[in-house]
Amino acid sequence: MESGKKNRPVVVDILNELRPASILDAPSGDGWLKKALDYDAEFSGLDLFEEKPEGYRDFAQTDLDNGLPESLGKYEAFVTCEGLEHVGNPLLLIEHASRHLVEGGLIVITTPNTWYPAARLKFLLRGFFPSFPCLVGKIQRGTHMHIMPWSFPHLFLYLKLAGYTDIRLHEVQEKKPGHFYERLLSFPQKIYCRNKMKKATTEEEREFWKTAGSAQSIYGRHLVVTARKQNAEVSQQAEAA
Repeated sequence: MESGKKNRPVVVDILNELRPASILDAPSGDGWLKKALDYDAEFSGLDLFEEKPEGYRDFAQTDLDNGLPESLGKYEAFVTCEGLEHVGNPLLLIEHASRHLVEGGLIVITTPNTWYPAARLKFLLRGFFPSFPCLVGKIQRGTHMHIMPWSFPHLFLYLKLAGYTDIRLHEVQEKKPGHFYERLLSFPQKIYCRNKMKKATTEEEREFWKTAGSAQSIYGRHLVVTARKQNAEVSQQAEAA
């Protein structure tokens, strides 16, 4: 299974369980997501390169670097599979997604993980993460360039900045760790996360460090992260406090 496609069964399971009635899929690609679900949801799609997928209600060709079109309606879920690593303005996209979600709406993000030990070792030796090469001579805006590397803590930060809550990392079926030496390289990192979790003063901090120190976060080659748009009432209470 190609890199990125390993995330697809996880996304499908999440949506089949929660069954959002309306989904904004960006980038929508060939429309694989709608075909994979075991229930009938109403889909809208956005993609810079592909045409309107079969069965999608609405579709627009757009550059996600510019965020989302204002003309979009409200959705129960926003799904971006293997898209965020291509976007130069990821916070703008995530914030725009929140505008087009109903209160309590779900965001689903999949992207390569660059936190695993072999990736960090390659960065140490070469200065570039795997699948994020030097692009000199190939830089062309709007193309399929991997320009933004991600880890769970990085995604958590952006989602919190955009006002999301209930941020979760989901398990992907893959070999963890991919190489034996990664157990040795990851040992200080695991101890660090464990100590930070013990010293946490809030439940959110404890949960963050527990997740950051998990096998999927430290060893996984893939990230599947979900979060919820914060209800307006909860947001107002937080601001008042």
